[in-house]
Amino acid sequence: MKDISYRVALGGIVSALCLLCMFLAGIIPVFYLILPMAAGVLLMIIAEEVSMGWAWLTYTAVCILSMLITADKESALVFVMLFGHYPMVRMYLEKMKFRPLRYILKAVIFNVCTLSFFFVTVFIFGIDQMLSDMNDFGKYGAAIFLALANVIFILYDFNLGAIYVLYIKRLLPKFRRK
Repeated sequence: MKDISYRVALGGIVSALCLLCMFLAGIIPVFYLILPMAAGVLLMIIAEEVSMGWAWLTYTAVCILSMLITADKESALVFVMLFGHYPMVRMYLEKMKFRPLRYILKAVIFNVCTLSFFFVTVFIFGIDQMLSDMNDFGKYGAAIFLALANVIFILYDFNLGAIYVLYIKRLLPKFRRK
């Protein structure tokens, strides 16, 4: 295990990069989903380099700061409820040997988080634009949006695995070289 100064420095750098992603989501609104995904990927570095507990602490700090100081609250909420914690949860789930159960749990976790995000966004924050967007697709609008969200999630999950392997096999050896 690394000393405390290394953990604090790495946590601060990753937190700053995550917050930069969240700020950019307010500046470039078309990336309001992609940038929280990228911020979540950065948390895998903390989990791998330091510990899972430190990664959860960094996630908590970024969640609080992004909800307080970023302009795009919807993007911050996407990070908090969907894509920020998932890379760390995925690391736990990948340890399961029985693949079908692993995929079912991933889908259940994502769908629960997605539905929670919808209810928090619409009924707590009062952002009714989601409801009007769903009504444009008729009575099956909610189901269509949920199906599209699951497709995005499957692609995100697949890419998380590829990025993790890339980090372990290609990037980490270059940083560890002395």
